[in-house]
Amino acid sequence: MNAAERFDHYLEHLSKGLGHADRHAGLRGYCTGLMLPLARKSVEPMAARVDPMHASARHQALHHFVAKAEWSHTQMLRRACQWVMPKMDFSEGGWWIIDDTGFPKKGRHSVGVTRQYCGVLGKQDNCQVAVSISLASNQGSLPVAWQLYLPEDWAADPERRAKAGVPEEVRFATKTQIALQQLRALLEEGAPHHCVLADAGYGVDNAFRQALSDMGLLYAVGITSAIVVWPPGLQPLAAYSGRGRPPVVPRRTAALQPISVKALAMSLPAQAFRSVTWREGTNAPLNGRFAAVRVRHAGGNVARRACVPSNGCSSSGRPMRLSRASISCPRYPRTSPSTNSSASPTSAGASSATIRI
Repeated sequence: MNAAERFDHYLEHLSKGLGHADRHAGLRGYCTGLMLPLARKSVEPMAARVDPMHASARHQALHHFVAKAEWSHTQMLRRACQWVMPKMDFSEGGWWIIDDTGFPKKGRHSVGVTRQYCGVLGKQDNCQVAVSISLASNQGSLPVAWQLYLPEDWAADPERRAKAGVPEEVRFATKTQIALQQLRALLEEGAPHHCVLADAGYGVDNAFRQALSDMGLLYAVGITSAIVVWPPGLQPLAAYSGRGRPPVVPRRTAALQPISVKALAMSLPAQAFRSVTWREGTNAPLNGRFAAVRVRHAGGNVARRACVPSNGCSSSGRPMRLSRASISCPRYPRTSPSTNSSASPTSAGASSATIRI
C-alpha cells in the first residue's frame, strides 16, 4: 500500500466519526491542505492550492466545514487515537505528558488570542494557547486531549465571546484546571494510570500535585528553584494536638526551618552528583550533572499541610547559573510499607529530589 492509499484509508476511518456523509469532502479537502507545504495553513491558501480552478467555492466549503459544520472534535481525536494506539508498544510503560502549545497570531479576533507566553517563540507575544495531554511510550507520543485556553479577559467580555462564537457554557479555567479536567475525563473512560509528566508551569502548583495524587497517579513534574522543602534529616514538628485554636502556620523553630531547592542544591557535595547524557542535541550530546535527594515539600503556610508525603525532586542548571535551575519533583512509589503511607499527599513521608547542575 503506497502513501496515497494509506492516506485514503486513514481518512475513511476518520470520516466515520463525522456523523454525516456531506462532511466527508470537507474533511478530505482540509486534511489534504494540512499535508501540503504551505506557509500558512488557513482555509484560503489551502483552498487555492487544493482546487485552484474553483478556489472561491472551495474556500467557502472549507470554511463551512471548519467553522459551521456540527462535528465533534473530541470524536475526531478519539478516532485518531484508535488508529495509532494499537501500533504503540507499552510493554516498557507509558506516560501522560501535560503541556501547552502557543499559536502566534497577528490580530486580536481569534478566540482566546492575547499577549501571553508563547513557547514556540520563547517569549511573550500575541498568541493563542492550547492545553494538551499526550500519551507517550518509548516509540513516540500521541495527543489524546486538546482544549483552547480562554484568558480571563476573554471569558469576562460578552461582546468578544458573542462575536467569536464562544459557547455559553465555556468559563474561565486556569491551565492546570483544564489539564486536571482532561485527565479526569480520560480516567473515567478507562484510561490507564500512567505516570504524569509536566513542566514547572504546572508542577509549581501545590493543588495540581495534590490532585494528581488524589487520582492515584504518580508524577514527575518541574518546579522552580524557589520551592521550599524539608532537607534530609529534618522533619516538621508534629501536628498541633493541644487545646484551643490550632496555629495558622506550620510549627517551626529557629533550628527547624525548610530551605529552598536552590539552597539545597548548593549545599550538596560534589560527589553527590553524577554526569548523565540523555540524547543527541543539535550540536552536541545533551548532558548534565544530577543528584537525587529524598526531601519533603514544606507544604505552605497552612497548619494541616505541615506534613506532606514523600516526593521526588530533581533540579538542573549550570554551576554558575543555579538560579536558573530546572527542577523536577517526581512522586515515586514507596519501596517499603509505612503506617502513614497512602496515595494521598496528606500522609507523612519523604520525597526524592534529583538535582542537576
